Amino acid sequence: MTITLTLMLTPTQEAWLQAHIARGDFDSIEEAARQLIAERIAERAAEDSLMSGKREVLRVGALTDADLAAIAGTEMDSRHQHLDCELN
Repeated sequence: MTITLTLMLTPTQEAWLQAHIARGDFDSIEEAARQLIAERIAERAAEDSLMSGKREVLRVGALTDADLAAIAGTEMDSRHQHLDCELN
């Protein structure tokens, strides 16, 4: 698919692109655009996946008193002691 874009870059954006082209990070503005779009799509997909997982956790439901008691009685791993201090 070919898409033609007219970009209105800020001077800072243009300078950044030109500097990265000059040092060989990209062969052209077009390559930079393709790569940066691909990276952003991958970031959004990862964010969506993470949020999807969080929604699954939220659908589990409320904890019962027995669940809370079991959690409270669990010995905390020493690597996570700082979390207890931050939460209290």
